[in-house]
Amino acid sequence: MKNTVRAYLAKDEYGRYLIPVNKQRPLFLIGPPGIGKTEIMAQAADELGIGLLSYSMTHHTRQSAIGLPIIKQKSCGGEEYQATEYTMSEIISSVYDMAEKNGAVNGILFLDEINCVSETLTPVMLQFLQYKVFGGHRLPDGWIVAAAGNPPEFNSSVREFDIVTMDRLKRIDIEPDINVWKEFAYSSGVHGAVMSYLEIKPKNFYKIGSTVSGKSFVTARGWDDLGRIIGVYERLGIEADGELISQYIRDKDIAEDFALYYELYKKYRSDYRIADILDGRADDEIIQRAKNAGFDERYTLIGLLLESVNAQANSVRLTDMRLTGIKEILERVKTENDKGADAAKALKAQTDLLIKQNRKRRMANELLTDGEDEQTVSTLKGYLAEAEKDGFDGIVQAFEGDADLLAKEIRLTTAHMNNMFRFANEAFGSAQEMLIIVTELAASPVTAAFISSYGCTEYYKYDKQLMFHERRLGILSEIESLEAGE
Repeated sequence: MKNTVRAYLAKDEYGRYLIPVNKQRPLFLIGPPGIGKTEIMAQAADELGIGLLSYSMTHHTRQSAIGLPIIKQKSCGGEEYQATEYTMSEIISSVYDMAEKNGAVNGILFLDEINCVSETLTPVMLQFLQYKVFGGHRLPDGWIVAAAGNPPEFNSSVREFDIVTMDRLKRIDIEPDINVWKEFAYSSGVHGAVMSYLEIKPKNFYKIGSTVSGKSFVTARGWDDLGRIIGVYERLGIEADGELISQYIRDKDIAEDFALYYELYKKYRSDYRIADILDGRADDEIIQRAKNAGFDERYTLIGLLLESVNAQANSVRLTDMRLTGIKEILERVKTENDKGADAAKALKAQTDLLIKQNRKRRMANELLTDGEDEQTVSTLKGYLAEAEKDGFDGIVQAFEGDADLLAKEIRLTTAHMNNMFRFANEAFGSAQEMLIIVTELAASPVTAAFISSYGCTEYYKYDKQLMFHERRLGILSEIESLEAGE
């Protein structure tokens, strides 16, 4: 997707698009509901640093999409006549508004549920998809058209595109893949109960069916949203019960199964005293219980340990990113300070600039949230108070204090990872559970990046052992195959 957008925006030395507008086939993401098509598009736009405007086409009529007809007086060949034109489409005008407000020269206009448009709108969609024109008004240069839709088996409102239309689209099929989703989920902080449950029962990740009472379904979006609200409920001390779960997991059997699992998850979290294990203070009773536990209980315990270290590694990642960005800002402040400028005023100017840039970024991509940007601004405002008291030296001391806290957080996270491996070795030995820990740490972009940056002695030790073990099993399998052939 990103490569396609880059190709469509590429120009030659004369400023002409290498691929003419009428040859820029709109991206058409098609796949089952709740799989993350909109999220993918938002992520792509953000990584490309361009705008994104998303529209659901299900509520649009011909008038709202292409504009209202108006009568214009015109002159042709010396004669006066009246002609019908259209006011600017709501969709096109919104793109111009966004470009004007935040300076988004390039962007993606994302039309969701495009194959569910009303029958009156269907004829004009072909013109728009090929020429980016609605009612005589063209999409601004530098804006790419992308669309998404569900296959007809998932949505009774779907109108299948004919070959003429499909031949003008660049179709990309999106399919549910739990391993790909896990990378997103680890980075997004999806609740550990959801992660470990789906590891034990991956077939329950995505399912759509029919019952006597109607459609039943479980989607990636459902698990994501459920994981987030469970985390908030726990933080607020509210019980996340079966009724809540069934509001997100719309398959009765799977919802009940997860509700039972979540109760066990909470029990194991309390019984095994996860904090003690990670601090290296697991007593013989806990180790013996883990040894005697069944597979599901062991896997849940591993999930609890991984959830904790992943959260710690993610906290390190976010803090490191924040301080890296702040360091660049402080270098600019130092340059101004060296020239005789007041450090507090220079820092305030840089902070105000960052706030403005963050606002423009969110305006350019309506699906982005405040997140880490606001924490950076908050940190800078804290430094500003120090600058007003002690000048640039106060800023330096505040930054060094935060850097020291990050270093302590890194050491603690590394120690917790090592203690997790030592506990697993005592409880399980070099068995399947150790392989799961190594595999999941590598599968999570958060923990994988942490280990790559800061190291983890026990991870490298067991990763190497498991590699040798797997290679040995592979060789034995090859030998057996050769002997069977003889």
